[in-house]
Amino acid sequence: MRAGYLFLLVLTGLANAAMAQVKTPGKDTVMKGATIEVIQAYKPVVKQAPKPEWVPQLPPPDTIHKAETYDDVPQQSLYFTYTSMPLHPLALGKDDEAIPYRDYIKLGAGNLNTTYFDMGIGALHGQNFETAFHLHGLDQKGGIVNQQTSEAGIEAEGMLHAAIGDWHVLLAGEQHKYLDYGYNHDLYHFTGDSIKHFYNLLKATIDLQSKGDSNAAFSWHPALNFSTYGGLHNASENTFDFELPFAYKIEKNLQAQLALSGAVTGYNNDSTISNNFVRLLAGFGYSNNLFSGHALLGYVAGKYNKNYLLPDIQASYQLPGTTYRLFAGVQSSFRQNTYEQLTTENPYMLSAYQVLQSRKTEYLVGLQGASGDHFSWSGRLSYWDFKNLPTFLNNFGDQKQFLVAYDTSVTAFSVKLGARYKDANIWSAGLSADIYHYGKGSLPDVWGMPATTLKGDVTVTYIPKLTLSAYLLIQGGIHARDNFNHTITLNPYADLGGSGEYQIIKRLSVFLQLNNILNNQYQRWLNYQAYGINIYGGLRLKF
Repeated sequence: MRAGYLFLLVLTGLANAAMAQVKTPGKDTVMKGATIEVIQAYKPVVKQAPKPEWVPQLPPPDTIHKAETYDDVPQQSLYFTYTSMPLHPLALGKDDEAIPYRDYIKLGAGNLNTTYFDMGIGALHGQNFETAFHLHGLDQKGGIVNQQTSEAGIEAEGMLHAAIGDWHVLLAGEQHKYLDYGYNHDLYHFTGDSIKHFYNLLKATIDLQSKGDSNAAFSWHPALNFSTYGGLHNASENTFDFELPFAYKIEKNLQAQLALSGAVTGYNNDSTISNNFVRLLAGFGYSNNLFSGHALLGYVAGKYNKNYLLPDIQASYQLPGTTYRLFAGVQSSFRQNTYEQLTTENPYMLSAYQVLQSRKTEYLVGLQGASGDHFSWSGRLSYWDFKNLPTFLNNFGDQKQFLVAYDTSVTAFSVKLGARYKDANIWSAGLSADIYHYGKGSLPDVWGMPATTLKGDVTVTYIPKLTLSAYLLIQGGIHARDNFNHTITLNPYADLGGSGEYQIIKRLSVFLQLNNILNNQYQRWLNYQAYGINIYGGLRLKF
């Protein structure tokens, strides 16, 4: 402060001295006003935030227990989709703009007397509910006597959003028709109901999904299902089953799980055979950025007073700084082997069969990862232990139907490989391989089970409004029995097909489906020659 005061005094003295020097005798001196501007350049600088280093990583695996079955259902040629709601920031509020063309109808025809129908309706909805209706049908007839199949179905689905949770209801009806044609047509001539297989399904499901986000401590998803299934040959099946799964989040990364489920099934074929079970599953799941896993133990009280322990212990570890994830574990599962399950695998089986329940256990180890932003892959090595594995053995004589033969105890090694490349919505391609080596079991062979399955698919949308896709299926190592009770191996086969759809206008598009382009006369089941090349197409109308 004192230094500043002295500085002002000095400036005042200098100013007075200057005025005295310019004073003219007899005149007052007036000093012109002056303005002094001090200018300093100012450049705003924003502190740069640290730039993250992005490393593509696989998402942590789902630790929720999923029911396992033997079923490996092939990809179907029928598709049914609805447009999802558009995404927008929450701050914009609710978007009441209607989604254009919620409904569609698809009609087609082609060679092999093919007629095709597919229709979806999703316009019936409100603020707290949505519905969906799906109708579909496909009929085909080949060049061999009695070589024809037909399928039709309707599904009605609804969702109601209530305070307690989301109620979901499903009503479905299906009919599948097959004729036995896998016999020597020079020796046998069959007509009428003896070669018909009609499978009718009526199903009703209701379930409740608890409300809450991923941070909710307690969640549940109970479900009730009822179905009736059957057709000709005095065979039918009624099933009532329930699922009561619960989960409690102990902390951010730790979750407790408890599930009670069961089924009451009655198979009717001149007499009623029960096929019931009750299952209890309990354990814990844990996950963080690098490690995830679960330890569950299931107990099943099944048919013939047989009890099964079903361990499900799996863990995976993300190698730090990489996109590689190691996983290993042991997993057991249980299956009823219902009439519906078995005829879905092989529709040409005899309706009279022994009802036994199955258990399988898999000991597995594997590695999965990604390279860059587009390529992912996985590999898995497993050892299997099967109890009462159902296989399909062709009967003697005309060989047109199959017996259900259970391998009471058999083991296997398997290798499963998969890879996929995806470039945004432009194109994607995938390959997978399942290779099994079965050991010696209670049967001479594992009848009707492919030892090698190779699959490939590609989807391309380079051209706007045009979508192209193709598939490839290769299978081999399927064993059957000839009339001399000798084991034979069916020839390996390849099935190549594809499809395309082009949008002519917003409401109308044209489609084309090609199956078995190579026209291979292969046999998935002994004597049941596949359809030849099949081409059908038509129009899709949106409304």
